[in-house]
Amino acid sequence: MNKILVTGVAGFIGSHLAYRLLEDENNIVVGLDNLNDYYDVTLKEARLSRLEGKEGFLFARLDLVDREGLVRLFAEHKFDKVINLAAQAGVRYSLTNPYAYIDSNIVGFINVLECCRHNKVKHLVYASSSSVYGNNTKMPFSVHHNVDHPISLYAATKKANELMAHTYSHLYGLPTTGLRFFTVYGPWGRPDMALFLFTKAIIEGKPIEVFNHGKMRRDFTYIDDIVEGVVRTMNNIAAPNKDWNSDDPDTATSSAPYRIYNIGNNNPVELMDFIVAIEKQVGRKAVKKMCDIQPGDVPATYADIEALVKDVGFSPSTPIEVGIGRFVAWYRDYYNV
Repeated sequence: MNKILVTGVAGFIGSHLAYRLLEDENNIVVGLDNLNDYYDVTLKEARLSRLEGKEGFLFARLDLVDREGLVRLFAEHKFDKVINLAAQAGVRYSLTNPYAYIDSNIVGFINVLECCRHNKVKHLVYASSSSVYGNNTKMPFSVHHNVDHPISLYAATKKANELMAHTYSHLYGLPTTGLRFFTVYGPWGRPDMALFLFTKAIIEGKPIEVFNHGKMRRDFTYIDDIVEGVVRTMNNIAAPNKDWNSDDPDTATSSAPYRIYNIGNNNPVELMDFIVAIEKQVGRKAVKKMCDIQPGDVPATYADIEALVKDVGFSPSTPIEVGIGRFVAWYRDYYNV
């Protein structure tokens, strides 16, 4: 049996991942979440309810900053692998609530690293973000590019996670893999994300805010593709790169058991085309309010996934028309509209 800890299990990605892992009868999944009120707690509880009846699932209501509680959890369960998805999310929220990001994304992450180290976890996989590319303009974004210029505190904390993980891989031989997710969307998604906000507003006949006057491109990545990427990288335990050269260092690998991957659709979509696809699925035109770009936002994202394809043989491929169709169908069903 594989005992796997999934933090942030009531979240969008965490709930989908846990559901997928539980399809394998050899997995026991312990899900951790603090059920904070950053967005609608009832949605988080509904995601959890899909998991709580499944064999092999255990839930722990716990905050990553609770060091003693986390130590007890690790001591009790002796996890084989840990997938850390718990984090304070959102670029714009980080401008007004910076301490939430330090507590959850920095303090919480060091607690996870320490517990993994002392309990001889075989592999730590953790969520990074495409936000780490910050002011980079060379496209597509590659894991081999320098990412030293974040433009939001959220991005800075994710970059810090990568650095912290490398330190533990180097000092203690802890295999770590960081996954830079690119604009994840799909059923059970977050209410603060564009697809959810736009769908809700269009159905209700309310205006949508179109930032940067629509001149945005995003590498929208469907949730099932994200989950597949996480599972494959989890099962591909990070190992040292024997060819790593400190005179010409590769930022995505190391002489330590450390890896970084992008997980994106490798096909950026214009924001206006994204809105058109939602309009088609909803059956109603959007009322658009054109706005300036928000502080901390980047105008474009585009994932180079060569390393992911090479190492685990996977390339996300769900078209936005399919993914948006599934989301709108879920939204109508869940909210009975």
